[in-house]
Amino acid sequence: MALQASYSKKIFQFGFEARTSRGSMKDKISWFIEVWDEKNSEIVGVGECGPLPGLSVDDRPDFEEVMRDVIQKVPALKTFDVLAGGNLDEIIPMGFPAIRFGFETALFDLSNGGKRIIFDNNFRKGIPIPINGLIWMGDMDFMKHQVDQKIKEGFRCIKLKVGGLDDDSECNLLEYIRKRYFREDIAIRLDANGAFNTDDVLSRLLELSKFGIHSIEQPIKPDLPEMEELCRKSPIPIALDEELIGKEAHHAKVSLLHRLKPQFVVLKPTLHGGLSGCKTWIELAESLGISWWITSALESNIGLNAICQFTANYPVLIPQGLGTGTIYKNNIASPLRIENGNILYDHQRSWGPLSGIR
Repeated sequence: MALQASYSKKIFQFGFEARTSRGSMKDKISWFIEVWDEKNSEIVGVGECGPLPGLSVDDRPDFEEVMRDVIQKVPALKTFDVLAGGNLDEIIPMGFPAIRFGFETALFDLSNGGKRIIFDNNFRKGIPIPINGLIWMGDMDFMKHQVDQKIKEGFRCIKLKVGGLDDDSECNLLEYIRKRYFREDIAIRLDANGAFNTDDVLSRLLELSKFGIHSIEQPIKPDLPEMEELCRKSPIPIALDEELIGKEAHHAKVSLLHRLKPQFVVLKPTLHGGLSGCKTWIELAESLGISWWITSALESNIGLNAICQFTANYPVLIPQGLGTGTIYKNNIASPLRIENGNILYDHQRSWGPLSGIR
């Protein structure tokens, strides 16, 4: 197999102002990798590379330059074992998980006939994956409306971004949910994106714990010494997210999990080493009794489809974070559909044209 590759760039427009504790976003850039065998150029594998601005380790000025260099090295790939890392280590430098994710996806797609089949598992056969309903930051009325809408749509796990409003407002919102809906019916996850101060984080978590919180993602900034004690003492189970970014070497992953011992890790292939990197994180976490779930990172439907199919390779025991496929006005049409708090692959729907991608 003589491989060839190219890439293109697309800007996706949010259908609303997407706000987190790190600020707001109006659009999102992704680069799309295309891979094909020069002897059969009609079959093309496609993968998405979309680092998150201000968060991804590979959100760097030379990102596109590095991608162009990797593309030029693709013909040197004679064979590949994608989930084992394989020959990709020879052409993709460390520190570029988004590029790795894009190439892994494209190569899997190519090996399965260029039909957006990454793993032909139960998800592809129509078995849904339960997901959490993501509540974006905004004023109180906007967030309450989102909560009511998500629960009306059948979601039984709600994820709230916290750290962007004052303490009283966030507690009032949680109180609203708990008074309006039975506690046993609705699980609440919180995501602070590192917004809390180390001085008062334990008191903040104690106040929030009164509302029966399932978990909180990254309450303080990553790489702070206070995280070790926080994972031991927090009244709310801690889920690490940003803390995992940049930990690519196997010994770094092992050291972090042994030292911090969180209750959960939240895995994003674009940020955490691609599919192969997340596979390693899962294996290490399970060996230490640490639970996990997988989340998309604002990918378009190309990337989201790959993450859903990867997730379905494992027993799905709790809701996953895979509900971001409807956030863009100009997303690529796909068979992905959200129904009753689940994401599923609807074979009655087709992939739309990859306009400008190929």
